[in-house]
Amino acid sequence: MTSASKNGRRALLAVAGLSAATLALAGCSAGGGNGDGGSSSSTITVGTTDKVTALDPAGSYDNGSLAVQTQVFPYLLNTDYNSTDVVPDLAESAEFTAPTEYTVTLPAGLKWANGNDLTSSDVKFSFDRQLKIADPNGASSLLYNLDSVEAPDDTTVVFHLKAENDQVFPQILTSFPGAIVDEESFSADSLTSDDDIVAANAFGGPYAIKSYDFNNLISFTKNPNYKGLLKPAETDTVNLKYYADSSNMKLDVQEGGIDVAYRSLSATDIDDLKGNKKVKVVDGPGGEIRYIVFNFDTQPFGAKTAEADPAKALAVRQALADLIDRDALSEQVYKGTYTPLYSYVPEGLAGAVEPLKDLYGDGQGGPDAEKAKKTLEDAGVSIPVDLHLQYNTDHYGPGSGDEYALIKDQLEADGLFNVDLQSTEYVQYSKDRVADVYPAYQLGWFPDYSDADNYLTPFFLIDNFLSNHYVNQEVNDLILEQAVTPDPAARTKLIEEIQNKVAADLSTVPFLQGAQVVVTGTDIDGAVLDGSFKFRFAPLTKG
Repeated sequence: MTSASKNGRRALLAVAGLSAATLALAGCSAGGGNGDGGSSSSTITVGTTDKVTALDPAGSYDNGSLAVQTQVFPYLLNTDYNSTDVVPDLAESAEFTAPTEYTVTLPAGLKWANGNDLTSSDVKFSFDRQLKIADPNGASSLLYNLDSVEAPDDTTVVFHLKAENDQVFPQILTSFPGAIVDEESFSADSLTSDDDIVAANAFGGPYAIKSYDFNNLISFTKNPNYKGLLKPAETDTVNLKYYADSSNMKLDVQEGGIDVAYRSLSATDIDDLKGNKKVKVVDGPGGEIRYIVFNFDTQPFGAKTAEADPAKALAVRQALADLIDRDALSEQVYKGTYTPLYSYVPEGLAGAVEPLKDLYGDGQGGPDAEKAKKTLEDAGVSIPVDLHLQYNTDHYGPGSGDEYALIKDQLEADGLFNVDLQSTEYVQYSKDRVADVYPAYQLGWFPDYSDADNYLTPFFLIDNFLSNHYVNQEVNDLILEQAVTPDPAARTKLIEEIQNKVAADLSTVPFLQGAQVVVTGTDIDGAVLDGSFKFRFAPLTKG
């Protein structure tokens, strides 16, 4: 049983047995980065090519939506700048009061930006609706161990968990499903529209939203009612400008049309801007991965196809894994800014192993067309295999087109696949992929928190975020077991075992790992890229 209390601004949250495993990366910042800079009343404009799926935290699980939510919604727990330690944010204290009971205490007198009282009832409401709505594009799957929430008084919240000794529950409270919403402004059993949220001024983070033009321009204004871990916002107004084309964003940041460019510039653009004296290029810790997802129902020989055959379906996935040339993708498309990835848990986290290197290709990390051909022939699969492969043009960076064109070339080079390569914009893409429209498709992952669990739970539990109909009860049970195993060595062993089993099944094929990058004008300070994997506007200053 452990506890945390907030003395002034922060205190370490020490969860029994929890190793705050971090990507061995110190956070990076341009300028101060700790919010200690002077107050700035000017306006800062941030550019992005990311897209919002939904403002409602129950209806999104993507970086574009989180980039807005993390500015405007409060979280019970969080990480301070340049730290991976989970500490109280909105909460005053948080502790395990029993093996399946996590108790959080709020300060009295909290208010939403609209003046409504922010109490434990809002917290209970937020988690109850996440579980009830369970939107396919939401992150409620992360709450798999949450049984119920109790609010015995205005400042006390008790989370009742299904399994004892949950090693990751406090970290989950810092991520997507941990956003607290105003029960007087949000629906209890369905998603609330962006317009209704903005009209209600239902915000409790460092910023509120003053004006909202969906995926065009958002204007944030400092929230005077914010009480949390982070210091109040340094700049009164921050605008978030959306770009359809990263080349225009690059042009604007280097010419001063915007102050900050965040997600995503091409590798060529970043390389070019590093030599430009008008801007600063800030690198942050890695953790992003890029991978292909197979839909087990609709992929070639999938469970709901006319030629359903599990063995042939597996052979198709194995052949694809044999043919992917990660080094070529890293160097030819990303100039080394993404590196080859042969594991599910990326390099730098406890439990990272490389089963994909041993099992597929030439055993050294390279492709092997003869092995792929033999795999298909041994399974009785007719060659070439027709594969519909989908990717996205506006969410995973400008390199996606070149990336998937090269993957198509790699798969077709030896006559083993005929690839029908198609692209879709992200707002539609996010709906299609969970509606079984795509047999195989691109996804990227930007972690919610710095722990191996975040690369396993969302993907490989039976009710997972991918909704790709992958079912392996043994993998499911091992994931649940590692999450409640206090001994670090035993937990690491379980994480390695899970990856070996998933690599044999190939629900997904990860192939690249990348870092965070932000480009700012030379008069901008406070751009922090750290292990929280959140780009927070509050410490930004200009001039």
